[in-house]
Amino acid sequence: MQYMKCDFHIHSSVSDGSDTILQLIEKAKARGLYAIAITEHDTLSHVGQIPVSTELNVVAGIEISAVHKQSGTKAHILGYNIVKPEIITELVEPILEARNKLSEKQAGIIAKLGYKIDMSLLPRADGKYLYKQHIMSWLCETGQVSEMFGGFYKKIFKGGGLCDFEIEYPSVFYAVRTIKEAGGVAVLAHPGQQANFWLIPELIDAGLDGLELGHPSNTENDKEKIHAYANEHNLFLTGGSDYHGRFSNHPYKIGDILSEESGVKVILGIS
Repeated sequence: MQYMKCDFHIHSSVSDGSDTILQLIEKAKARGLYAIAITEHDTLSHVGQIPVSTELNVVAGIEISAVHKQSGTKAHILGYNIVKPEIITELVEPILEARNKLSEKQAGIIAKLGYKIDMSLLPRADGKYLYKQHIMSWLCETGQVSEMFGGFYKKIFKGGGLCDFEIEYPSVFYAVRTIKEAGGVAVLAHPGQQANFWLIPELIDAGLDGLELGHPSNTENDKEKIHAYANEHNLFLTGGSDYHGRFSNHPYKIGDILSEESGVKVILGIS
């Protein structure tokens, strides 16, 4: 089989990306990709928003925010080929609601610092849910902050800053089991970014199918570990740019990082 160029980790304005689904599709076609997966954070709302394209295969995936309850270690689980989306929706809707509530609280705190924020004009994911990226985008566009992920962001949202809060996430094992229950395949996203390699054996017991090899945050050392785990446990490998448009905190564009062939076969159903 000829290797097909596929980017299986992309976000649109349905979650915390700046580009619409149509814009993503046009950019992917311009890069000569065979397929993309739009993996929105904690929602499958985009399933009904993806147009039929004869020039590009577009997969609706999800990236579920989760945590190892005992240690507090975060993990993101990518889900593909979901057959029963209602099962996933029941799990992730509380995450969306909690994140929106927190983001509105953060916007209020920043407004009290003297920054001008009009809540009615802030962009929202899928027209409903506020992310900190939307707050930062507003501050940048109104000239109150110079860059999305610069000093202001790090001071306010990170390192114990005034807006450095967390919401409650579901168990990472439950996230994997829910994807499997919904008929999908589960992939551990960017393990290098969240330093959660040690979770992989237990995640496999819960039903994990694959690992994300290609990602902006995975170092060469991370990739060696990922290959070792995949070979030992017979896991397939995916990859993607994790593109968020102008909300990206890295320079990679759609198609700059691609999936391994084993992931292409599973996600596209190629034997």
